[in-house]
Amino acid sequence: MGTLFLVHAHPDDEAIATGGVMLRAHAQGHRVVLVTCTRGEEGEIHNMDETSVRPRLAQVRTEELAHACQILGVDRQEFLGFRDSGMAGTPANDHPNSFHRASLQEAAERLAGLLRAERPEVVVTYTPDGTYGHPDHIKAHLTTMAALDLLDGEGWRPAKLYWHAIPRSVVEEMSRRAEEMRRRSGGVPEEPAVRLLGVPDEEITTVVDVRDLAARKREAFAAHVSQNDPHGPFAEMQGQVLEAALGRECFVLVRGRLGTPPPEPDLFAGLPG
Repeated sequence: MGTLFLVHAHPDDEAIATGGVMLRAHAQGHRVVLVTCTRGEEGEIHNMDETSVRPRLAQVRTEELAHACQILGVDRQEFLGFRDSGMAGTPANDHPNSFHRASLQEAAERLAGLLRAERPEVVVTYTPDGTYGHPDHIKAHLTTMAALDLLDGEGWRPAKLYWHAIPRSVVEEMSRRAEEMRRRSGGVPEEPAVRLLGVPDEEITTVVDVRDLAARKREAFAAHVSQNDPHGPFAEMQGQVLEAALGRECFVLVRGRLGTPPPEPDLFAGLPG
């Protein structure tokens, strides 16, 4: 069987964006390797006392990630060794150990070492905009591409490289529903906290149906207790609503060949074994 190798920025990104394909790969007998670039030191804290947890948040989120990895069937999880950079424009961007400030060459060489060891058939990371503009997501994309270019120069490349993507139609639907809820509640329009544009639907090459895994995907996300807003969108989803929100994961194949006419239904489609 093959190996699925994923590069994510922070603990919990793996469950939200790619939990379904990780569970699917594990069920199919593939090896699942997760590289997490930071330990999520700068995120908001939920369900815990801010004062006591903030100084040891990296350790808390490391333990939460280990639990999520057990649920998702991860065979190997590694940290790239950089610090969470925080949202764009925040002071954390300037921390000397932040991923945002790290040398791209150094980060790429660290990741290349893991890729050399694993020689995965399938690699997954973010789109160039990091999905929503987070500095660490963008750096994860740049690092992955630079590491793969290093290895390409050595004569090796994965069979497939994917960028996780959110279709633009999904973003537009989310925006429409949010605006409807705001109008019903009489709220005042607010500037969005993140810049989510999505990928044009016609550029999506691969759509993996993970509706049967949506509940386990949410369970993996719930393992990140410190990041689970009790009033957040996933807190009370059930049945068809849960499946609609978490039951489809989309990707753009950027290197390699599709295994079927688009939309391809599986990341390993067309590969041996």
